[in-house]
Amino acid sequence: MDLPNGFIGKATPPSDKETAAKLGPALATWNELLAWLSEKGIASGEWKSISPKKHGWGLRPGVKKRTILYLGPCEDCFRVSFVLGDEAIAVARTSALPKTILKAISEATRYAEGTGVRLIIRESKDLAAVRKLVEIKLAS
Repeated sequence: MDLPNGFIGKATPPSDKETAAKLGPALATWNELLAWLSEKGIASGEWKSISPKKHGWGLRPGVKKRTILYLGPCEDCFRVSFVLGDEAIAVARTSALPKTILKAISEATRYAEGTGVRLIIRESKDLAAVRKLVEIKLAS
């Protein structure tokens, strides 16, 4: 299931207050993920949008100029997206990720840049797979 970005049609990047309002109960999980990424040396990144009217806004945490994942606020949850190369996909398939995540990886669309994997995050327990995929991506 893919939910629409919460900031489609917004001309400027969302403020912290707007992000908090859109995330609702998922705000604590969003902040937990950002804190964990920071501990791993991954900067929270900046808000970017290819087309605010069509796709909305997303945060791109990364290391230097390398984007590690994409975060898109939705209504009461958020989307975490990864672009995984072949090596990362192979490692993920042999890891202890939940079957639902492995299924999402196997069904993900393959692009020239890699395989695009999207996960919807609602609460803290959903972050275990995200953390594992971040570690896999950092190692690849």
